[in-house]
Amino acid sequence: MPLKLVWEPIKIGSVLVPNRIARAANSTTMFPNSVNDDFVAYHAARARSGVGLSILEAGSVHPNSQIAYLIDDNAMRGFEKLMAAVRPHGMRVFQQLWHGGHNLGGAGGAMPWAPSATPSALTGIIGVPMGQEDIDELVAAFAEAARKCRDAGLDGVELHAGHGYIVQQFLSPLTNRRDDGYNGGLLQRARFMMEVLRAIRAAVGPDFPVGARMGASTAKGGVGAQDIADLAAHLEAEGLIDFLDITFSDYFLMSGMAPTMAVPAGYQLPVNEKIAQAVRLPRLVTGRYRTLEEAEQVLRGGQADIVSLVRAQIADPELVRKTREGRVEDVRPCIACNQGCIAGLLQIGRMQCTVNPAAGYEATLDEALLTKAETAKKIMIIGGGPAGMEAARIAALRGHRVVLAEARKELGGMLQIARRAPHLHIFGDFLDWMQRQIFKLGVDVRLSLYAEVGDVLAENPDVLIIATGGMTVGDGRQAAIPGELPAGTALPHVYDPAGVVMMAESAFMGKRALVFDDTGRYDAIAAAETLLKAGAGVTFVTSLSSFAPKMLGSSRDAESLRRLNQGDFRLIVNHHLVSITSDHCLIRPVGTEKLERVEAGIVVLATAQVPVRGLFDELRGRVPDIHLIGDALSPRDLLAAVHDGHRCARRM
Repeated sequence: MPLKLVWEPIKIGSVLVPNRIARAANSTTMFPNSVNDDFVAYHAARARSGVGLSILEAGSVHPNSQIAYLIDDNAMRGFEKLMAAVRPHGMRVFQQLWHGGHNLGGAGGAMPWAPSATPSALTGIIGVPMGQEDIDELVAAFAEAARKCRDAGLDGVELHAGHGYIVQQFLSPLTNRRDDGYNGGLLQRARFMMEVLRAIRAAVGPDFPVGARMGASTAKGGVGAQDIADLAAHLEAEGLIDFLDITFSDYFLMSGMAPTMAVPAGYQLPVNEKIAQAVRLPRLVTGRYRTLEEAEQVLRGGQADIVSLVRAQIADPELVRKTREGRVEDVRPCIACNQGCIAGLLQIGRMQCTVNPAAGYEATLDEALLTKAETAKKIMIIGGGPAGMEAARIAALRGHRVVLAEARKELGGMLQIARRAPHLHIFGDFLDWMQRQIFKLGVDVRLSLYAEVGDVLAENPDVLIIATGGMTVGDGRQAAIPGELPAGTALPHVYDPAGVVMMAESAFMGKRALVFDDTGRYDAIAAAETLLKAGAGVTFVTSLSSFAPKMLGSSRDAESLRRLNQGDFRLIVNHHLVSITSDHCLIRPVGTEKLERVEAGIVVLATAQVPVRGLFDELRGRVPDIHLIGDALSPRDLLAAVHDGHRCARRM
């Protein structure tokens, strides 16, 4: 689609935004109490590409709700540094003003404020109901934070009034149970929001853009799309906002805020179009958009004036520049796995990206910092999965002569299997991109080559990188009871998850399957969905205390469990696998000897893999420089594989 509208400038209040591509606020946790170099580099990389507007992640206006603070003068000095870095590139920068309400506690373990004593759907915390003095204090804090942002040189501010945080807690009948003037009809429940906006406007003056992020709840009885539409129209009529950032969902359905690859681009529009039609001021929408062509389509349809692409620009900070230059095929695709950008916040305490190891680490790992090696080396890489492919790409970018050997007839390793599983086809987009880049860089790719010691020594490489992956042993060994192997694992109807995904659906139709998960990763889910799609009934048994805990925070666990529960599916947690027979399995609760018989004509074992590192062990000491990466180092996941390959090759 020819791009036209995405390049048009737009005015928000007195500020001219150079184009219609934005980045809505996303948490990075690189901004604890002040803006650091990583935070500046992250935003500067997107500014250089040509993004029109970035809204900085939620900043708390009060210590009663603990997250990145806007009350610290160090943060303001950091903003001055940030603006100095992005201003030459034309990107406009707004700050999101936030208070989490009952979702997040305060500094020093203080209990957070809330409209009423209702539990958080995220944490279960019951906030402390706010008195009038508390409300007045928080209103003043929002205003003071906005003034500081203006004085620090930012271009505007956005009040976060969605996603179940403090403002939406006042707006929603589910969380606002007050018996004073802050409850009643919609405008009474919006009283707190309007007081905040009036105070912000008084603090920053008429020429500083002020907007609001608002969206409907997914919960029955919550604040709905028509409520948000009516309120937005009222706020516009009162002159309280200069733009509207329309979002969707809250912690009653967390996956609605940032869904995974199973959800299509533009998924929010059916709900948010009603809200967008209620106002005439600039409207920003989001919704898992990955390309500027998708954004152009939204703009042409009149459903919004600005389109946000957040995860797409985490995956490739140069998305705008590459698209403008006609290099769309070079854009590294976001696969919406949420494994690094969202789950990473919980798992390692900061944002990452599965497909872009430099995301969040641009100060040191930005590919713009790559330089040609002083001496071009011959680098041989054994294994053409994601770790080996990324190592080949980076080594080639550094000017080395790269040989990539793969035993199979195609590159991709486990990605070739994953892309065939239900709802995971998008993995193929990343694989296709990797292959394009490798061939474009002139990597010597040798397929169907099962490299042995002699093959490697004959090549005489300066550097050898082993990326031969991992493999399933198949003995059903369970991490918590490694000395108790289940009987029957060698029977012909026992598979690993990859085997199930690659088989014809007709092999499973009408049968009863047991999927046993001892890892908590996605491979067991992929097998279960494959079986259900093929017409089998599935009993999902896990030795862990919950369903797919390694997917926690990514929404992939919740989304897939909802899909599974729509079919012939049963979930059993906290059980070990004892034995397998031709038509059933025996399982027992963890820590007991109580046996339960489960019918199963098909059994899938998702257990820990072992690294395939024999070639590394044989060649260690026989080549000048040898490295082990990806699952061959330690079986983990796609993020680890890509990051291993990137960092290893970068050191060459």
